[in-house]
Amino acid sequence: MVTPLDPTSLAFLMAENRAMPMHVGGLQLFDKPEGAGRSYSREMYASLREVEEIAPLFLRRPYRSPATGGQWVWTTDELFDIDYHVRHSGLPKPGRVRELLELCSRLHSTRLARERPLWEATLIEGLRDGRMALHTKMHHALVDGIAASRLVQSTLSTDPDQRDMPAPWSAANAPRKPSRELEGRSAPSLAEVPVEALRTALGISAEAAGMPSALVRTLVRGIRNDTSAVSLHAPHTIFNQKITGSRRFAAQDWPIERMKAIGTASGTTLNDVVLAMCSGALRAYLLENDALPDRPLVAMVPVGLNAKQVHQASSDGGNAVGSVMVQLGTHLDDPADRLMSVHTSMADGKQALSSMTPAQIVAMTAVGLAPAIITPALRMHHILRPPFNVIISNVPGPRETQYFNGARLSGLYPLSIPIHGMALNITCTSYDGVMGFGVTGCRRTVPRLQRLLTHLDDELAALEKATGA
Repeated sequence: MVTPLDPTSLAFLMAENRAMPMHVGGLQLFDKPEGAGRSYSREMYASLREVEEIAPLFLRRPYRSPATGGQWVWTTDELFDIDYHVRHSGLPKPGRVRELLELCSRLHSTRLARERPLWEATLIEGLRDGRMALHTKMHHALVDGIAASRLVQSTLSTDPDQRDMPAPWSAANAPRKPSRELEGRSAPSLAEVPVEALRTALGISAEAAGMPSALVRTLVRGIRNDTSAVSLHAPHTIFNQKITGSRRFAAQDWPIERMKAIGTASGTTLNDVVLAMCSGALRAYLLENDALPDRPLVAMVPVGLNAKQVHQASSDGGNAVGSVMVQLGTHLDDPADRLMSVHTSMADGKQALSSMTPAQIVAMTAVGLAPAIITPALRMHHILRPPFNVIISNVPGPRETQYFNGARLSGLYPLSIPIHGMALNITCTSYDGVMGFGVTGCRRTVPRLQRLLTHLDDELAALEKATGA
């Protein structure tokens, strides 16, 4: 079966080059079931590759020829080889998390082969604590980050005794409908916002008359350095440079209850606390590298807006997705001041978007993110000021403990996409009472990236002390 690539998928395929692999990924850690033998990892690998029928999505590969008029289409891979896509790897001794993250960094650095379906999965053993890991990656042309995460999660169960669970790529695995607790809460990653927003905006005619006024309001707020969907005041940092294809990945999680306690003590939200942790960590990292600018860093933060929740009805109601350019307050010394700066900026940004219709929100998002795409394409990222400095996303995950054929999921961390001029991406996923931070960056442009984990930990403690949580 041959189907044309939609504009969004085509854009991600065309944007890819050696320095910018355009795939999203995930790292899952599993505890072996009680009583599992030494061969359990091999048995789990066998269950992942011995699939009777592969789901159609996982057989798709991009293809073009004179017969397709030179256009890219999806075609079914008739020579599909499961052994190429599902792999088994072992860590070198001493098998620490450090070795695991180094392997994931290398796996995330390599491009997916276009002559094959655009996904790979690697089961990893050799951790000295006895756990196993599963690293997965899928091209953004095939599926977005949230959908990729849900595909993997759809095979999980809350029942530790269930043993008939198919692999994510099995045709027997019918993706479950997202639970109510996740509906309407998903925020997209940077990669899925700009093209989709632009595509949606260009297709809108009924609300075109309202666009100029919304655009003017947004630009005026940007000129005044007020928080909105457009930023005109982000300073240049070491993150805003041309990148290489080599990646470094770091991950860690912290109890959500600690973050909620800070939010309760300060009158802020969980997402505000996550952003404040990132603010303090980035400030400490840049000070450590003698590279902290005088002006506050600006983060692009995808948000899911519900018209009813923000007290301003849009024309269609329901959910709207946009992005807010949040001032992180990195110029402030006090952690509590940084938290309140983030809180105020985030609230102002949401309020600004709440005055727009959903169509205007996605259009403003496209306007705000366009410089991040166009400037590197024109090789002007060394000349022009960046539209923002870093991408920070917070995607909700399962709230209950999950299992795969008896193996308990003990960790869930996202890997995302750095781009030219935006060498660092921080994506968080909540799971079973903890918030997992996945930090992905260019290995050369962001030196000693793993130091950000130490700074995140320090900042969480500093926020607790500053707020009395």
